[in-house]
Amino acid sequence: MRGSAKLGPQERAQAWDRFGEQAFDVLVVGGGITGAGVALDAVTRGLDTALVEARDFASGTSSRSSKLFHGGLRYLEQMNFGLVAEALKERELMLTRLAPHLVKPVPFLYPLKHRMWERPYVGAGLTLYDTMARGRSVPAHRHLTRTGALRLSPALRQDALIGAVRYYDGQADDARHTLTVIRTAARYGAVVRNSSEVTGFLHEGGRIVGAHIRDVDSGATTTIRAKVVINCTGVWTDEIQRLTGGRGRFRVRASKGVHVLVPRDRIASEVGLILRTEKSVLFVIPWGNHWIIGTTDTDWNLDLSHPAASRADIDYLLANLNEVLAVPLSHDDIEGVYAGLRPLLAGESEETSQLSREHAVARPLPGLVSIAGGKFTTYRVMAKDAVDAARPDLGHRLPPSVTEHVPLMGAEGYHALINQVDTLAEENGVPVWRMQRLLDRYGSMVDEVFELAEKDHSLLEPLPGAGEYLRVEAMYAATHEAAVHLDDVLARRTRISIEVPHRGTETAEPAAELMAGVLGWDNARTSNEVEVYKARVAAERESQTKPDDLTADAQRLLAPDTRKLAVGRALR
Repeated sequence: MRGSAKLGPQERAQAWDRFGEQAFDVLVVGGGITGAGVALDAVTRGLDTALVEARDFASGTSSRSSKLFHGGLRYLEQMNFGLVAEALKERELMLTRLAPHLVKPVPFLYPLKHRMWERPYVGAGLTLYDTMARGRSVPAHRHLTRTGALRLSPALRQDALIGAVRYYDGQADDARHTLTVIRTAARYGAVVRNSSEVTGFLHEGGRIVGAHIRDVDSGATTTIRAKVVINCTGVWTDEIQRLTGGRGRFRVRASKGVHVLVPRDRIASEVGLILRTEKSVLFVIPWGNHWIIGTTDTDWNLDLSHPAASRADIDYLLANLNEVLAVPLSHDDIEGVYAGLRPLLAGESEETSQLSREHAVARPLPGLVSIAGGKFTTYRVMAKDAVDAARPDLGHRLPPSVTEHVPLMGAEGYHALINQVDTLAEENGVPVWRMQRLLDRYGSMVDEVFELAEKDHSLLEPLPGAGEYLRVEAMYAATHEAAVHLDDVLARRTRISIEVPHRGTETAEPAAELMAGVLGWDNARTSNEVEVYKARVAAERESQTKPDDLTADAQRLLAPDTRKLAVGRALR
């Protein structure tokens, strides 16, 4: 291994120094799942690679998805067989070889309503779906009578179905998966840094030869030189393209997807649900002690950094689900809400639900490659295509992609550790259920987490207001996982911001105090981080009471850039 996968304060400082001193083969702009995948693909081909992210890793689309690794049944119905086959291959790789600690099988029930045609139609589709998967990591689909379906999901109204089909897909914590790809790239030698914003590009002889970077926290600036810059900024693709002074080859359109979380006991079911809606499909996805219900699919033309759910979005989700539930859900049942933006390729349709989920790669200028579109599941294929497109700029032979054979950090030894979970729990003084949960979050990296608590066993106590997480996890996020703001820990390193009714406000202060010792915050900075986080939660709650999307001016007031606000207040 060439580099360190530890991404703490010291490593951040070293990365900043290297940015200004080293010439790179590849500079990746964007720290979502696509950028993470490109960095890993490039560095494992032997390329000197840097990656910068203006906010936090996975802070945009890649922490706000439906959290599925799936082929996509609706794409099968649209006859997009190539995309489905590609995605199912990636699902199989993640479940079996690349990330078995992070990606897990999840069962779904597809209720049937029409007696004559729907069962053979859906059954034929799922037979093709299973065949395309070409693996045995998940069970094949199974037809059920109405009685059998209601046995698995008593929450359904008896008159809402005449039978059902059960099938399996894959599920992962999207933010943690993205972070693990980033850390794996760092382990192989990539120089990665969040809170590092591209402000412009270097031009020489009509080529892009690097970028100007600003540290969002300190205001410091530097310049990174690279043979090729790969733009992996998703819904920000057009903005980055404008900074180059050239014209892009495609346009990206932002589609807002809203999800809500309700407690697990509000829906009596042993399996998830997939339901047809007027516009698309609706998922009810098991998520620990919750269900994730989503998603919407509507245009978003406001601030890309702060997509917000409106009451209309939430009403849409509840109305569609309540059509099949024996005991309807209400707004009072909702404990978490999040909104994300899909980067869809524009120009094919006026309806965002019809825009392509396939990706596109272009080289609009020498030294610049842009990639957009696609879906989380196929990030590894997207990354391969982006690096392949950079071949003319690299000036030497480019080895083939090897990421199909590169397990993510934590995968190696995971299955053996699972077999030893009882012993590990006893040795580390935690319940078996918690040890299992930690292994499914960190895999074989769990030893690093427990090492932090060797001298202070109180770190193995639960975080106040968020009993599923340990105090040491907040500290580990700052020492090893590049967390530099409180929001990074509560919204992405953990999912406290969407999993508890108070949305992290009761956990904010103790978590900030744990981070302060690692990051060197004084009392004023610690208080500011807590205040800004609570302001963000209040703004999101307020937006969810509005009947429709806000105006641009109102949205800026309700959803300020809390990352910059925290730093600005701390520097006063």
